[in-house]
Amino acid sequence: MKNIVLALASAWLLVGCKSGETANVQALNQEFIGAWNNKNADKVIGMLAEDVQFLQGNVRFNGKSEVSQKWVRETITSLNDLKTNVVSSGTDATMAYEAGTFSVDVLPEQPQQPHGFGEGNFVLLWKKGTDDTWKLSYAQLEDLPVQVKQ
Repeated sequence: MKNIVLALASAWLLVGCKSGETANVQALNQEFIGAWNNKNADKVIGMLAEDVQFLQGNVRFNGKSEVSQKWVRETITSLNDLKTNVVSSGTDATMAYEAGTFSVDVLPEQPQQPHGFGEGNFVLLWKKGTDDTWKLSYAQLEDLPVQVKQ
């Protein structure tokens, strides 16, 4: 009987430790950026939380449906080579974030127009769901005006 109780207690501790593990926020962001750079909108959208929020300047989108349509689907094809430089990051059992600077190539709207270059600051905040999956909960971009790429 003592061995059964010990085995159950050990199993409970192992399960309890697993659910309290922190995220590998670098891996989450690299997966997100990789999907973005590969123009895989469905994968990007699959990484969004139902209550995700997106902020950029005066623009604010709320919820997976609005963020998916107005940020992801409307901009993913107009950007190339998204890169980030992380300045700050942190994780705990239910939240993880990275913040820093980003750069991206901006494709022209018309073939005769020049390519652009965008850069600015970003925050990506991930939350752990009740199903133990990590979803992007908050994205904030503060960018400088797009420059003509030389």
